[in-house]
Amino acid sequence: MSQEQPRRPESGEQNMSTAHLKEQPNPDYNQQKEPIKYGDVFPHVSGELASKPISPQDAAMMQTAENLVLGQTQKGGAAAVMQSAATKNERAGLVGHTDVTDVTADQGVTVAETDAPGRRIISESVAGQVISEYSRPAPLAATTTSAIAKDAVTIGEALEAVAITAGDKPVDQSDAAAIQAAEVRATGINATIPGGIAAEAQSAASANARMTNEEEKTTLSDVLKDATSKLTMDKTVTSEDAEGVVSAELRNNPHMATYPGGVAASVAAAARLNQEQ
Repeated sequence: MSQEQPRRPESGEQNMSTAHLKEQPNPDYNQQKEPIKYGDVFPHVSGELASKPISPQDAAMMQTAENLVLGQTQKGGAAAVMQSAATKNERAGLVGHTDVTDVTADQGVTVAETDAPGRRIISESVAGQVISEYSRPAPLAATTTSAIAKDAVTIGEALEAVAITAGDKPVDQSDAAAIQAAEVRATGINATIPGGIAAEAQSAASANARMTNEEEKTTLSDVLKDATSKLTMDKTVTSEDAEGVVSAELRNNPHMATYPGGVAASVAAAARLNQEQ
């Protein structure tokens, strides 16, 4: 007795089956429709700030502030959280790369470090609201004076912070103009100093403009990683210094925007931190 052979589906039936499978929604697909807001990741934030989306420029400001005050971006700190949220918002097309939240732009960010017995307390704020507060062991030579109060941020230090926050960015004309404005204000010499960082930045920007291979271009880190030692003189950053540097970068940028974590952003953050003292 012969066994019945399984019937092969007709081509029409097979096509219908395939089409049916293709129409099935992917249960893992989860498109982000709303931007991540401050209130979503910082539960203690309230008022207008809580409903504001976290933008790339906001994160860059906090990253710059952490580097200026604490020497590096803190793992798990406010800057890292904001950067993650801003990146997701940008990838979803809900914010632009140069966007900044209005209240953050108006009131700025603050990173404060104060001493307590055996530890240091770090408070990070956006628009006057504390979004992150944590402590770390104090160094052996700790005193009762906070690190912020002891030393104001200089122009050289603000430029060195750029090597961390935007170090991989190839130098362009807007960067060179901002660096030149910073050097003029640091040294008081209203001219490009031969062999100085402004001359180096201008040379790099001109060379980069002729290159097509991104990997061969001179970066901000190459020019600014030892900015303090390259300056013949240095000074504390003021709001007037920041205005001059920001204006120079804006004038030379075809999009009339500053780069997140770049020269203008770093000098502006340093000026705000000095003013907070």
